[in-house]
Amino acid sequence: MNIYHLLFAPFADYGFLRRALVACVALGIGSGPVGVLLMLRRMSLVGDAMSHAVLPGAAVGFLIAGSLSLPAMGLGGLIAGLSVALLSGLVSRTTPLREDASFASFYLASLALGVLIVSLRGSNIDLLHVLFGTILAIDTTALYVIGAITSFTVIVLAVIYRPLVVECFDPGFLRAIGGRGPLYHFTFLFLVVLNLVAGFQALGTLMAVGLMMLPAAVAQLWARTLPGMILIAAGTATLSGFVGLIISFHLGVASGPTIILTASAIYAATLLLGPASAGRRFFPRPHLTG
Repeated sequence: MNIYHLLFAPFADYGFLRRALVACVALGIGSGPVGVLLMLRRMSLVGDAMSHAVLPGAAVGFLIAGSLSLPAMGLGGLIAGLSVALLSGLVSRTTPLREDASFASFYLASLALGVLIVSLRGSNIDLLHVLFGTILAIDTTALYVIGAITSFTVIVLAVIYRPLVVECFDPGFLRAIGGRGPLYHFTFLFLVVLNLVAGFQALGTLMAVGLMMLPAAVAQLWARTLPGMILIAAGTATLSGFVGLIISFHLGVASGPTIILTASAIYAATLLLGPASAGRRFFPRPHLTG
């Protein structure tokens, strides 16, 4: 078996693999920058909580449509995710609870409610599809939705890039100059929810955050500038999708988990071999003399 048959022939022969690859590329381009900003804002676990918070809305959309319809599930997931974001922000501003604690409380309730809704009206197979996704079943309509969300994300990030970066590193300065930090914060949370909605048919609500956070972690270990981190995160997410689909095709295993495990393997390799890796701390290079 030559390189072509190993890496490229599956995509040339099967349309469902091509659609899955296009979806992975689009998800990488949109989720990569969002994941980097989430990490810089120390909100990584908030992203994980938001991925579970969309489950009740996605479950309701799934039951109404009677299938894995991304427009119906996406609308329901968007409403549920934004509701949790608004309620968590309200609780953190009116009680002593911090925002991460209120997110954790609401996402646990949302996860339980979503599983309950699907189990009441659907089968165990339906529950598995909602929780873990079916990237190989993505159709043309779903690709249009994912592409639109990715395009919208890139455009909005380009517009609010500067104040969003300032709020990451010096929110006090942004408040001092009247920079409307809460507006940018909510806009960013809206983008997080949108990209989780784009990813849950491909990877499910439990793993949609995987292509957002793992490539961002890899990027932070390789790059020292924000544009560099964004490019590396998007490239790592795309590479994980390509390699994960190839491995799943040849080995006959589930595609979604394989993609996330591929991203995890890249992260593990970066921890051992990257320029800021743990291995360099244990085995430092000798300093040049003379």
